[in-house]
Amino acid sequence: MMKKLSVLLLFVAVLLVSAFTVIAPSGYKIGDTATDFKLKSVDGKMYSMSDYKSAKGFIVVFTCNHCPFAKKYEDRINDLAKKYKSKGYVLLAINPNDPSVQPDDSYELMQKRAKEKGFAFPYLFDEGQKIFPQYGATKTPHVFLLDKNRVVKYIGAIDDNVDSATEVKEKYLENAIAALESGKTPSPEVTKAIGCSIKTKN
Repeated sequence: MMKKLSVLLLFVAVLLVSAFTVIAPSGYKIGDTATDFKLKSVDGKMYSMSDYKSAKGFIVVFTCNHCPFAKKYEDRINDLAKKYKSKGYVLLAINPNDPSVQPDDSYELMQKRAKEKGFAFPYLFDEGQKIFPQYGATKTPHVFLLDKNRVVKYIGAIDDNVDSATEVKEKYLENAIAALESGKTPSPEVTKAIGCSIKTKN
């Protein structure tokens, strides 16, 4: 009887552990070194992080044309690119979506959107969707802050208010950059990215 009870308790324990175990998403974690990429921008040129020899860091933003969340952040992303360029940080925006699934995210429409909005940063196309899985990006927008050695220092949201730039209370990305500037560890290092799911054929 005791043996059966022990087996039953063990079975229940396994079920409980399984139920509450969170499977970690694949992709980069804080402290990982990101590999470089070579992607085509809307200007027809290829861009890599290695092109920026004197960069103090990189702001890699996965975003797109169609997503309402991404659209709400377009001006903020543009402002960030302008603000931090003078401080040595390079912002690179990557569209990870498959245009056969979401036609609004085609390369041609990326070019049109960049021109309309006056993007002050390279807007890159993840052709073949090879880069976003490496990073572990799941949303648009989804931000990865890297230091000059491409070590991942912050992952997540740009700030705490999708709907209104004027009502933001926590500028997660800017605070992380400030921490980097002063030689400190960003806090928080990870936040939840709020946005649209990345569109893939599968």
